[in-house]
Amino acid sequence: MEYVAAVDVGGTTMKGGLVAREGTIISFDRRPTPRAEGPDRVIAAISAFVADLCRPRSGTRPVAVGLAVPGLVTDTHAVFSAAFGWRDVPLSAFTDVALPVALGHDVRAAAEAELVHGAGGRDVLFLPIGTGIAGACVLSGSLYGGAGGWAGQIGHIPVRPDGRACGCGQRGCLAAYASAKAIADRCGETSAEAVVRRVAQGDDRAVEVWDEAVEALALALATYTMVLDPAAVVIGGGLSLAGESLLVPLRARLAARLAFRPAPEVRASALGVRAGVMGAGLLGWRALAQSRGDVDEPLA
Repeated sequence: MEYVAAVDVGGTTMKGGLVAREGTIISFDRRPTPRAEGPDRVIAAISAFVADLCRPRSGTRPVAVGLAVPGLVTDTHAVFSAAFGWRDVPLSAFTDVALPVALGHDVRAAAEAELVHGAGGRDVLFLPIGTGIAGACVLSGSLYGGAGGWAGQIGHIPVRPDGRACGCGQRGCLAAYASAKAIADRCGETSAEAVVRRVAQGDDRAVEVWDEAVEALALALATYTMVLDPAAVVIGGGLSLAGESLLVPLRARLAARLAFRPAPEVRASALGVRAGVMGAGLLGWRALAQSRGDVDEPLA
């Protein structure tokens, strides 16, 4: 059976696995992203992860590699990432395996997986919330990257003028209030899950931070809704594991901010935290298709 090696690089965790053509993840692994050790260390860790996934197993090995990373990404370069501090990193720096390799944007790849293997939709905002926040805009059934590839940077919509400083250099960004990292940091916790538990226990500080996060998300989504009129907003990433604790108040806050029109459906990702690996798998299958001259392979 043919399969591809797929790696989805997040700000806190790298997820990787072997992905069959129909999207089944044959094996799955997680590794910490050594972001605190600098951009070169992150690149080296990605390269080692890919190499391990490509080692022969039972006489077989992957036929291609898909790599999904955050920031501004082209087919050949990771152009910029505020999370990792890298600029213009060529694809060749991430791996030297002798296989077809494709590089893509992490959120758009995950959204492609959601379209192909998940709930689908023609006009949808796919919004993973993890260490940071970025969206993938699906318009009339196609992913939209914008004029320069920056479309979907919803995490940097200003929700509070002159508010909290954001790692991007701006102030008051959505990510500074509603990313899983921001929520955890503001409560002195190591994870947003710990904050959710404190909210359930009625902890005043946790309730305050959670309320501000939900309100910030509702404000940003109201802006997106007014401009692009999505049928649904699909919440993914680590924060989606909060389930109805997040979705119920977010639906209510979003509806309250839309006075003259109904709110779009707000639902959790059908693929959960594995959407990124499945999306990287689609990138791998694209790489193989291009090497074989097959233009009909789904693209991420």
